Amino acid sequence: MRDNVHLTALENFSLSVYQNDFVSIIGPSGCGKTTLLYLLAGFLKPDNGEILYRGQPILKPDPKRTVIFQEYGLFPWKTVIENVGFALKTKGIDHHTRSEIAQKYIAMVHLSGFEHKYPYQLSGGMKQRVGIARALACEPDVILMDEPFAALDNITREILQEEIRRIWETTHKTFVLITHYIDEAIFLSQKVVVMSARPGRVKEMVEVKLPEERGPDIKTHPYFIALKNKLTQSIREEVSTSVENTGITLSKERGTIKVETG
Repeated sequence: MRDNVHLTALENFSLSVYQNDFVSIIGPSGCGKTTLLYLLAGFLKPDNGEILYRGQPILKPDPKRTVIFQEYGLFPWKTVIENVGFALKTKGIDHHTRSEIAQKYIAMVHLSGFEHKYPYQLSGGMKQRVGIARALACEPDVILMDEPFAALDNITREILQEEIRRIWETTHKTFVLITHYIDEAIFLSQKVVVMSARPGRVKEMVEVKLPEERGPDIKTHPYFIALKNKLTQSIREEVSTSVENTGITLSKERGTIKVETG
C-alpha cells in the first residue's frame, strides 16, 4: 500500500489584485497556478494563511467571483439562451427578466441569432463564447479564467482574446487569467505574475506598458517582443530549477537518450 504524500502547492505566496485589474498568472507546469485559482474561487481552502475578498475571508464559492474553465461545461440539452440564463434561474429570476439579461450578454459575445441552437450545433469557439456570456450574466465583480482558450485553434484563440479584452474594457470588471501562453498573458493584461517552480511563489510581477487599445499587430511591437523574451527566460529558469529538484538528469550513452533519477 502506498503512503499518502503531502504535496505543498503554494508556499509564502502573497499577491494583491485590485478592482478593474487584468492580471495574468504564468509559470512552469505544476507550480500551483490552477490551485491558486481554485483558492480564489473558494473551491479549496488554504492549509495556512488566508485569502481575502474585499477584506473578508474567502470560505466558499460566491456568484461575485465566477470561473470560466477550459472545458465549456454547457448543458447539451439546453439551448444557448437557456445555458446563459441557467444561473439566473437558480437565483429565482423570472423568465422574462432572465431572457433579457441572457440576450444582452449573448449579443456582447457576438452570438445573436444563435440563441436557440444547442451546443452540438456550435463550434468550439462559439461554445466558449457561451461560457463567457454565462459567466458575465451573473454580474460578478471578478472573472477567474483557467486556460479558457487552450483547446482552441490559434485563430479562434486570438479572436477570443480580443473579445475578452474588449469586454474587460467595457465592463470594468476584475479579470484573473491562468495561462501557459506568454503572448496571451501580455496581450490581455495590465500585469503579469510569474510563479516559481513548486512550491509556487510570486517570482516577479511585471507591468505591461503597452497601449490600452491593442490589436493583433501589437504582437510585433518591440516592447511586446522584448517582454515576451524576458518572461520566457524567467520561466525557463524555473523549469530548469524544477527538473533539478526532482533529481532527474538526462544523459546520452551509445547514441540513445536515457533518464536517470537520483
